[in-house]
Amino acid sequence: MLDAYWAAPPVSRTLTAICLVESILIYGGLLSFHRVIWHWSLFWKLPPELWRLATSFLISGPQLAIFFDPYNIWTYGGQLEKDSPRFTKPGDFFIYVLFVCTFILSLASPILGAIRFTPALIMAFQYTFAQDNRGKKVSFFVVTFDAKYLPYAMLFLTWIMAGPEEMFLQGFGIPAAHFYDFLTRLWPEFGGGTNYIQTPQFVRKWFGGNRAVVNRGYGTAIRQQAPTASGASSGFSSAFSGSWGGRGQGRRLGGD
Repeated sequence: MLDAYWAAPPVSRTLTAICLVESILIYGGLLSFHRVIWHWSLFWKLPPELWRLATSFLISGPQLAIFFDPYNIWTYGGQLEKDSPRFTKPGDFFIYVLFVCTFILSLASPILGAIRFTPALIMAFQYTFAQDNRGKKVSFFVVTFDAKYLPYAMLFLTWIMAGPEEMFLQGFGIPAAHFYDFLTRLWPEFGGGTNYIQTPQFVRKWFGGNRAVVNRGYGTAIRQQAPTASGASSGFSSAFSGSWGGRGQGRRLGGD
């Protein structure tokens, strides 16, 4: 299991681990819910509680959601980070996560008074996954349909199981992911605009931007390039292979 974890894409595996551990601690009574939720007054006080910017996006729902929410982050986040044509350079997926989280926080908190944003973040992953796989079939329990309808099927399931309030919160992930798509792909490609959301060079270096990435049929290998005159290097050295090495025609939800 540890081998599979370290072989997974770095951002997704980190988000998954934090979400799982944080949620177990909260619902196990070992960590106060109020220490990690979002609230403007607690963020702006002195000293500011900056960790809430991250922890409020990684609180799962109760009961079975303690495991299903991290699983969805692992599944959809991992596939995007490794296989999406949008995130071809080191650090691109990290910038995407920062963008959609900022969008969700800026709207969901003042409009809904939301204090946790995990459902919206997962929905952003699912929406981007659906856009990348338009025309492919996915299985949703016993129903098979085009991947582009996956986000709306998830919204319907949330409405049935958790109610409309949770569904509305989850829905904020759709405009967040769509706005990223518009700014980075639709407007530059079809409107002649400029993509201003670029991954900073220091982020690329942080994620191993000085290494050559070789795409293979069974996964992605990262090959260390020749050292520069300074001999500096940084980033992750894991090779993403194994179960992350390819994507089938769809992934069954609600089962193994």
